Amino acid sequence: MLYFSRFKVFSIFLIFIFGVYFFIPNFLSLNNNFFFTDKKVNLGLDLQGGSYILLEIDSKPLIDQKIQAKSLDLRRELRKKNINYNNFIVGINSLSFNFNPNQRNLVNELLSDSSINSNIGTSGKELTISVDNDKVNIIFTNELLNLIKKNALEQSIEIVRNRIDELGTKEPNIITRGSDRILVELPGLKDPSEIKKLLGKTAKLTFRFLSNSNDENSLGVEILNSPKKDFKYNVEKRIIISGENLIDAQPGFDQLSNSSVVNFKLDNLGARKFALASKNNIGRNLAIVLDNEVISAPVIRDAIVTGNGQISGNFSSQESNELAILLRSGALPAPLNIIEERSVGPDLGKESIEKGVLSLLIGMLLVVLYMIYNYRIFGVFANISLFANLILIVSTLSIFGSTLTLPGIAGIILTVGMAVDSNVLIYERVKEELKIEKNNLIAFDTAYKKVLTTILDSNITTLIAAFVLYYMGSGPVKGFAITLAIGIISTFFTTYVFGRYLVSIYVKKNKENLIKI
Repeated sequence: MLYFSRFKVFSIFLIFIFGVYFFIPNFLSLNNNFFFTDKKVNLGLDLQGGSYILLEIDSKPLIDQKIQAKSLDLRRELRKKNINYNNFIVGINSLSFNFNPNQRNLVNELLSDSSINSNIGTSGKELTISVDNDKVNIIFTNELLNLIKKNALEQSIEIVRNRIDELGTKEPNIITRGSDRILVELPGLKDPSEIKKLLGKTAKLTFRFLSNSNDENSLGVEILNSPKKDFKYNVEKRIIISGENLIDAQPGFDQLSNSSVVNFKLDNLGARKFALASKNNIGRNLAIVLDNEVISAPVIRDAIVTGNGQISGNFSSQESNELAILLRSGALPAPLNIIEERSVGPDLGKESIEKGVLSLLIGMLLVVLYMIYNYRIFGVFANISLFANLILIVSTLSIFGSTLTLPGIAGIILTVGMAVDSNVLIYERVKEELKIEKNNLIAFDTAYKKVLTTILDSNITTLIAAFVLYYMGSGPVKGFAITLAIGIISTFFTTYVFGRYLVSIYVKKNKENLIKI
């Protein structure tokens, strides 16, 4: 156990060379330096300041859409089966209608159809249906409402992440809070106005023709405003293509109009629909509708068959860039409302870092003094291993670009204590072996062999706890779990491999002398 081959020694020092290489850039300003890497540990919101935004999903429009879709399906089936009905009422999460009592069997047959009342999971149903005399009452079940909210949350968090990533914001923390909220933490971002503008837009894009009728009450026509509310458009409700058919959108510049535009590209299905619609409607105005506002309504001069198009609307360069980001990332399934917003100043973050580092230094100093006092030269070896451990932890965080928060610093401090605990176990076992074995090499070798199981057991159980914290926790808890897991692995290496190497050098040089520990 005290023998180290040249390959093992080379591997140990190679690991530390890499560790130092990734450790140093965290403490020096190395702009345009070609020797050191630019990888560093990213500081979390609580350490470097930034913005905190809590979003809430408004699922009511989704539920309304579901009710309208269900009512259309039900009416269609009622007509198909020639069932006479009246007083069809669409309420909040409910539907009701009256029917001819002589057709009760047909109604019961219809309501038992799985296409009307689908299954949710293994035992749940979409609807709760009751028949009272000649009236049918249909209520959306809690299972269906919860499923709608769950799906909206999952889609929204991905789209929010895409939009923020498009802006190049470094290390955002985007997590769910409850069943309908999303927490966005943006370290280092002092002015979140641009982010708020992106997150506050649903970005539902549709292409529809302007109506030839000036009658505001015409069926299939709705009145929509322009973004500045200075003009109204009569727009057909029929959608030609939607944002789902977009595969790319990029900001551009139109030299003819001398203005910023957004160039878009459609998928194959969207291109075919667009080509057919433009071919049959030359001379008509095509309204480009974003979130129920007509941002432009150009005249179709010729059939557009390439699947490429342009959105213009007197945009500034920033507005065209924001619109391109919104279209690329996709439309939100439901509106997001900002219910809480706050900023963490850099002064608070600086104070947190100073307190965290100070607590780490005080803890390490006490540990260093205790180990030297109690174990003399072997305490020095333990302290060298401890400093090597910190270097490896910080360098590993740098390699993976991890975000360090206050709980993460707490994880590092805890690792210091665990590293010392392993050394104490080893040296106390060595003391016991030296009492019964006069050969120093055999005593130390036996001690390291016997203590290995104990160290592995304690480290593995803690590592399991760290993994559970990471997968079950969120935000700061994950930061703590990551640093703890990295610290456990590096502690085992520095204590049992590197520390044992230092001890082996000393013991081999003093194998004939009396070693006191």
